[in-house]
Amino acid sequence: MPRVKPQPTPTSKFQQRPRQAALPDRPSRLRIMLRQTRTLLRPAMFSAMALLLLVFGVSLVRMAGLSGNMRERLGAATVDLGFDIEHIVVQGREKTPTDRLFAALGVHQGDSILALSLPDAKARLEHIPWVRSAIVERVLPNTLRIVLDERRPFAVWQNQGNFALIDQLGNVVTDSDIAAFAPVLPLIVGEGAPSDAARLLALYAKYDPLKGRMLAAIRVGQRRWDLCMTSGAIVQLPEGAEDPALAKLAELQGSKSLLDRPLAEIDLRLPDRLRLTPLTATPCGHTPTSEIPGEADQSKPSAATSRRPA
Repeated sequence: MPRVKPQPTPTSKFQQRPRQAALPDRPSRLRIMLRQTRTLLRPAMFSAMALLLLVFGVSLVRMAGLSGNMRERLGAATVDLGFDIEHIVVQGREKTPTDRLFAALGVHQGDSILALSLPDAKARLEHIPWVRSAIVERVLPNTLRIVLDERRPFAVWQNQGNFALIDQLGNVVTDSDIAAFAPVLPLIVGEGAPSDAARLLALYAKYDPLKGRMLAAIRVGQRRWDLCMTSGAIVQLPEGAEDPALAKLAELQGSKSLLDRPLAEIDLRLPDRLRLTPLTATPCGHTPTSEIPGEADQSKPSAATSRRPA
């Protein structure tokens, strides 16, 4: 069998060109932008680190109890960096005296805003009688924000010849500027009256026939109430059972006009009987001309205080 000779591979007419060296990649727009942003952010990062170090230093001063000179130096350092108090914003203030508020706050414009202890400032503000609660916040770099929740005057309290405003919880708000509130607030009298006044006045307000007929509520023995009415009568209420007694009084006023009669006392202390005493002396709240000075009954409302009936 004849052998087949392998055919030689035909040479290509085209010679391969030698490869050229690869050109370096051009950076993308995103990479260029990141480089520029990193360059711009570098000073801000250093400033943030410096701020953190300052805050840490102030915290160490408070924790370690360093000397006043050291605290002053750290405070001065924060002021030099622009962290001084330029603005003090107060919200919610109506009756709180401005001078007392800033005295309790304990800082002034130009002081270091980072050196102020927010919990201590809050506690001092809440020690002011008008202030129920307070919020103290830093708004960096140079604003201090104060939010006050003030107490609302609820009644005028007369005790041992002295007058004070109280809130609904029985806390004394102030013992000054009483005249501005006396015509529009109820009057309560006697020791222990503030702690139970809100409950009694809420019960009294339920009964329309009684509205506008009470001058004062008098606490007796820190356990029960007497009501001084516009007619001059004293309504004696039972201890712990004021609501049914007031309901009975409202019913008698609606059907019998009881509070329009000349009565000195209306005794409702017993649930099964009613005792009435005719008015033969001066009405409640008025001092007899024969009364010896200095022996006036401190449990009675003062005649010098003009009252708006409750």
